[in-house]
Amino acid sequence: MNYSWLLIGVGGGAGAIVRYLMQQYVQGRWALAWPVGTGAVNALGCLLAGLLLGVLERHHLGAGWRLLLITGFCGGFTTFSAVALENVALLREGQVGLAALYAGGSVVVGVLLAGAGYWLARG
Repeated sequence: MNYSWLLIGVGGGAGAIVRYLMQQYVQGRWALAWPVGTGAVNALGCLLAGLLLGVLERHHLGAGWRLLLITGFCGGFTTFSAVALENVALLREGQVGLAALYAGGSVVVGVLLAGAGYWLARG
């Protein structure tokens, strides 16, 4: 029997809980108009996803680990859907420049950190 869905569900649930706790902590600590909690989670999640991918490849770990840690945990932890909705909110408030900066910055920082994590893990 294939238990891929269970690995993804367990990892995703854990990632979602950690995301919520970190997002609340960061946003509460630095109460800014910018959704800094979600931004911090996305940046860390991208770095973590890159690191995990590099470690999994370097040590030739099986597909189950990838499902649990990357698809599950990182998928539950990173919040690009939240970024999209926050950008819609900024646009509805007329904050077009801030929305563009936030959307573009999220993608650029995410790609750079995912690449950095991957290359750090691969050695």
